[in-house]
Amino acid sequence: MVDDRKPKEQQGLPEGWKWVRLGEVVERIRNGFVYHFSLMSKEGIPITRIETISKGYIDESKVGYLDFSYYELVKAFKLQYGDILFSHINSFEHVGKTAIYNGKPPFLIHGMNLLLLRAKDNVCHPFFLIFLLKSEEIRKKIRSLSRQAVNQVSINISDLSKLSIPLPPLPEQRKIAQIFETVDNAIEKTEKIIEKYKRIKQGLMQDLLTKGIDEKGNIRSEKTHKFKDSPLGRIPEEWEVVRLGEVGEIIYGERLNEYEYVEDGSSIVYGTTGIIARTEKYMDVGEAIILPRKGSINNKFYVKEGQKFFVIDTAFYVKFVKTEVYVRYIYYFLHQVNFELLNEATGVPSLNRENLKNILIPLPPLSEQKRIAEILSQIDQAIEKEEKYKQKLERLKKGLMEDLLTGKVRVNKLVEGEVNEMA
Repeated sequence: MVDDRKPKEQQGLPEGWKWVRLGEVVERIRNGFVYHFSLMSKEGIPITRIETISKGYIDESKVGYLDFSYYELVKAFKLQYGDILFSHINSFEHVGKTAIYNGKPPFLIHGMNLLLLRAKDNVCHPFFLIFLLKSEEIRKKIRSLSRQAVNQVSINISDLSKLSIPLPPLPEQRKIAQIFETVDNAIEKTEKIIEKYKRIKQGLMQDLLTKGIDEKGNIRSEKTHKFKDSPLGRIPEEWEVVRLGEVGEIIYGERLNEYEYVEDGSSIVYGTTGIIARTEKYMDVGEAIILPRKGSINNKFYVKEGQKFFVIDTAFYVKFVKTEVYVRYIYYFLHQVNFELLNEATGVPSLNRENLKNILIPLPPLSEQKRIAEILSQIDQAIEKEEKYKQKLERLKKGLMEDLLTGKVRVNKLVEGEVNEMA
């Protein structure tokens, strides 16, 4: 029986909604899963690595990891459709995170110690509950229950069971869950499209930047075209190999004072992680390539032609001085270079300008550089379009969570309409 008493500190629910304790709407909050994962791939099947389990803690007598497929994971944990796993001992970042078993892979959650939550039939819809537990308001409450341990944070099972949550009538829960699932399915579909484009781009980069493309738009082959040996391997006969320092000047970033940052400035400020702010001060006008000097040294950023920009002192920028160079082509090639291999620091990763100058670059004729860059740019535009659409869906979901999970916007009229149609 659900207790409909409202905690004194929380009021204002819409008609028909109740404040309940989490422990009242789940069959039990079961402990005992000690679970770590890392993403792997075996013939396209998601693989999860699970530490040996013994009564809810790691069995020190059994060293190492066991590989479990998705299906073995479900069998080992005896999961039922709609079961929720809740991370209750973890880092502050990951504690309180949840995942629901919906009958299809992958089922992944950052977890150290996981609790099993199984919603009571005819009381709480599991997919409503998972979205509620992921909402920012409930996440704040969950984090407030956290207790600091030595290197981790934990949530007491008893405290979690007393967590107060808003509960609408079951038909309204179902409708809310249905709306969120529709949005999630759209996000998932968009993510798959983005990943498909990225795989296509990666394959094209591998071919275009080593074999090139002829005037008819065909990838070159040694069967139909002359190739030659080079320090970078076999390349088309008419290509050159140059050093980055021969075609571009690598320039240090500078310090920017706090008062020089301007919210609507005409100049973009770049750092190690990309665009970090705006200012009216600028070091140069694009085209250029930004390369980190310290920190995330594998990042590369392109500054479009005509754009004012400023680079702070944790990064370099490359200004190209040779007219036979198409900047976007160089940008795409540098994405194939693993700058981590150039790191000489023992602490924070850092790049030496001399090492950057000596990076070898295969250089086709200018017209071919343009063709290669244009093909890859078209895929980038498609990826950017899908990523913007995904961001739009995520904003929509965030807004819906703020409205539907608090009762600010009701779906009961939709429920009533469905009932009337069935009558």
